[in-house]
Amino acid sequence: MTTQHIVSAFDRDLVGAQAKVMKMAGLVEEAMAQVAIALETNDLAKAEAVRKNDKAIDALDEDIKHECARILATRSPTASDLRTVLTVMSISSNLERCGDYAKNIAKRTTVLTNAKPINGVAAALRGMQNAVSSMIKDVLEAYIQRDVAKAEDVRDRDNQVDEMYNTLFRSLLTHMMEDSQNITACMHLHFIAKNIERMGDHTTSIAEQVIYLVTGEMPDDDRPKSDLTAFTTPEDLGEA
Repeated sequence: MTTQHIVSAFDRDLVGAQAKVMKMAGLVEEAMAQVAIALETNDLAKAEAVRKNDKAIDALDEDIKHECARILATRSPTASDLRTVLTVMSISSNLERCGDYAKNIAKRTTVLTNAKPINGVAAALRGMQNAVSSMIKDVLEAYIQRDVAKAEDVRDRDNQVDEMYNTLFRSLLTHMMEDSQNITACMHLHFIAKNIERMGDHTTSIAEQVIYLVTGEMPDDDRPKSDLTAFTTPEDLGEA
């Protein structure tokens, strides 16, 4: 078997795995878009569809892991080829988690159907979701194009998502303190916001993996994070 034949076989195997990653990314983006609509319109059928469709995302993740394991066992890739296989596995795992978060939001949506709307929250959640969706789109382009600058930009933008989450968290706390009847709805809305924020974190992990793929090194600086909710006190909200 010639070296060229081995390289061609590796490339063919990798193309198949990468195609599944792109299909998986499309399903995740669709889940995020559909669950956002379900939340805003109280569409229980759409929320249930998001929950059911998560099985397809999980199945693709399993297929990709098995395919990558087979490539590692049979092709013994080294250097950049090995990094590529590891990156495909990492992207798949992070996308699978994003799919899980979309499913979690769908579950919360069914609980919020009969809850009193909380002023301003729908627009804030939509803004967070749009920001994360844009990050996912750009980080996949960064992977395809092997674009370190684009990956670094995505990594930096997670800070913006954290700031939106902080603002929404403070708003929800204020609504709960002003009217105890808001507590149940606000708690569910907070979990939804947190799930979107975590999608941003997983997208950032993909960006870091792309940087590793191209440069051979993970970013050595601390990831920018602005989630300060653990340190928020009533005094911060103007309450004594």
